[in-house]
Amino acid sequence: MYRKIPFVEAERQVIGSRPGRLGNVHYTYNTPVTPRENIHALFEERHPYWMPIITEVIDQTPMSYNMNLGRGRHCDNTDAFGIRWKFVEQVGGSIEEPGQHFLETIDEWKDKVKIPDIEAWNWAKDVEDTKIDPRFSLEFTFINGFWFERLISFMDFMDAAMALIDEDYADDIRGLFDATTGLGCQLVDKFCTLWPQLDIIESHDDWGSQKSPFFSQEVAEEFFVPAMRKLNDRIHSWGRIAFLHSCGHNADRTQAYIDAGFDYWGPQDMNDIEFLYDKYGDKIVLGVFPQETNLAELSEDEQRKAARALADKYCKPGKPAILGMPATRRVTPAFSDELYRYSRQIYLDE
Repeated sequence: MYRKIPFVEAERQVIGSRPGRLGNVHYTYNTPVTPRENIHALFEERHPYWMPIITEVIDQTPMSYNMNLGRGRHCDNTDAFGIRWKFVEQVGGSIEEPGQHFLETIDEWKDKVKIPDIEAWNWAKDVEDTKIDPRFSLEFTFINGFWFERLISFMDFMDAAMALIDEDYADDIRGLFDATTGLGCQLVDKFCTLWPQLDIIESHDDWGSQKSPFFSQEVAEEFFVPAMRKLNDRIHSWGRIAFLHSCGHNADRTQAYIDAGFDYWGPQDMNDIEFLYDKYGDKIVLGVFPQETNLAELSEDEQRKAARALADKYCKPGKPAILGMPATRRVTPAFSDELYRYSRQIYLDE
């Protein structure tokens, strides 16, 4: 239960550090509750102690998932469906090996898509390799997901997009998504059984380009929302939090994410985050970010002023937000310090 704990200056004392994904360092502070407890206060009571930053959540997705379904982890790889992936060092990610056509048409899926036996994977080693810091929320990520991204890996982008709007293939789309979502539910059960400390399960499904979504709201509601809802209901049945990673200009599909039962979505910065927060911030937690892209070039006073403006905008009662991934490339130590102090006071005064 959220309790009002007065701020003291000792909260800004650094008590530890860990490396970040971008070669930077994330510091741990002497906060009155742990970052994990703060995340729980946000999602369970919609009243955190301070505005969290997404880097206060630690992703340690098991290698069994990464190698069998998640495109590999920084290496060339063949996944459990037989799709070959090439790691591209320049972009830090993997793409399908060119020339593959696992499915020529979507109706071939019943004969060609074999749902893997996850019990054959080396879960014991995954448990041994997972180093859990109880101060932070533990997150596992379904990279490549179970829906559009998975369909693209089976068919390539153009054929996958065309299949979604071909009425002759509607039943096949639903059937395939039901099968892949069933696999996701099996994995949720496995994760939550083996890792009782797990707080968050994130699904990946990119839905848009730089300028617009790939498909209509009607397509989203017909095919994707029921499948996503099934997976998220399973996540919630275990008492876990359902995150969504969906790249692209997808503001017009936010209602679909809400209908699918996601607790959090972190939009990329081509989306109008102020509009999204104003319209949907009481229905789904959003990853927000400062509009300023030149914070490091501003004076310290200007950086702190920008942090206070962001907190005033996104720390409204009943509408908590998280400082999302776009912010991690922009914020400065002064901005982060002021955001903590100021948002801490806002939530203390509520």
